[in-house]
Amino acid sequence: MPKCSKSEKIEDALLWECPVGEVLPNPSDYKSSLIALTAHNWLLRISATTGKILEKIYLASYCKFRYLSWDTPQEVIAVKSAQNKVSAVARQAGIQQSVLLYLAVFRVLPFSLIGVLEINKKIFGNVTDATLSHGILIVMYSSGLVRLHSFQAITEQFMQQKLDLGCACRWGGTTGTVGEAPFGIPCNIKITDMPPLLFEVSSLENAFQIGGHPWHYIITPNKKKQKGVFHICALKDNSLAKNGIQEMECCSLESDWIYFHPDASGRIIHVGPNQVKVLKLNEIENSFQHQISEDFVILANREKNKNENLFTVTASGRVVKKHFDLLDDEPEQETFKIVDYEDELDLLSVVAVTQLDAEGKAHLDFHCNEYGTLLKSIPLVESWDVTYSHEVYFDRDLVLHIEQKPNRVFSCYVYQMVCDTGEEEETIDRCC
Repeated sequence: MPKCSKSEKIEDALLWECPVGEVLPNPSDYKSSLIALTAHNWLLRISATTGKILEKIYLASYCKFRYLSWDTPQEVIAVKSAQNKVSAVARQAGIQQSVLLYLAVFRVLPFSLIGVLEINKKIFGNVTDATLSHGILIVMYSSGLVRLHSFQAITEQFMQQKLDLGCACRWGGTTGTVGEAPFGIPCNIKITDMPPLLFEVSSLENAFQIGGHPWHYIITPNKKKQKGVFHICALKDNSLAKNGIQEMECCSLESDWIYFHPDASGRIIHVGPNQVKVLKLNEIENSFQHQISEDFVILANREKNKNENLFTVTASGRVVKKHFDLLDDEPEQETFKIVDYEDELDLLSVVAVTQLDAEGKAHLDFHCNEYGTLLKSIPLVESWDVTYSHEVYFDRDLVLHIEQKPNRVFSCYVYQMVCDTGEEEETIDRCC
């Protein structure tokens, strides 16, 4: 029987803030929590202040769950499994794997199950990935096609049986308690026909964003030479916005990225190695078309001249000047790695990293969300290895830095900002 221990390896985590003005059934529901996914398919709710496990749910034994994400921030979470792969031996034997992955969906206020959904190739075709976002099931294909379906419509049409955590259930001839080992949570949403299509578009590497006022979407034309070029189009008629082709002039190993601002302002954030552009979507007077304009720009702290001049002296004494350009994300230069938004404080947080000698050092900058003004900069105590995968989350007075090292070894650094009444300014504590 799978067990959950204190030494359980964490696969992914989310921060759930304490609700305000809500009437909830359990006292622990009012505690700010970390939602953590372990390597053995346990979903844990951990107190953000004490580290105590408040709730634990065993997901399933029929797949390997690996990823946590917000479907609707602070309301609904989605737990996605790793994709099912057919072994070479099974492939030679003609065995086909029709289920690509599973999505387990939960409400957090109070913590309750919505259902577990399977993505089946027999229904969706040559699908390569799928995810949930704001109540929309987004399905991606190898051709670059992206299709959108209503998750609510899917649950209403294809849910086989409603399941409640902690309740007895009979499923497939087996009886058990939902969310407890070894029974787990059965897959209770099985799509038998293609669900109604809301929208579809083709984009390079399935890159697709939707947002703005009125609705617009961002894609990259489905051609390799268009990588790094973003088109901003109206959802209602697919028309390109004025100045809607955005391309950041940068030369770097890592690509720039773009997305709609999560503050519901309809703005767009475009992040490159040395600059963060916040763009706004405005209606053109006496026209149904909209245009893209610059709201403000955050620049990395760099020397103005990025060119390096080197001199060598030949045997004859002649001086030879060498001239070359550095990459925009050269490790020795301050480079932007992560940009996030904190809604309650209305702040943009930017992680900037510089490689100093053998190790990298990072600092977290807080900017005014309206004007981009730098308000505070906090150095991170731990070193930042640019070859590792990093995630930084900022929520009110808490900062989480999750670092993934080789062999799926994770380190989690938790910072809490506290007010020093003696100095009347904020300081920061760390625990890891």
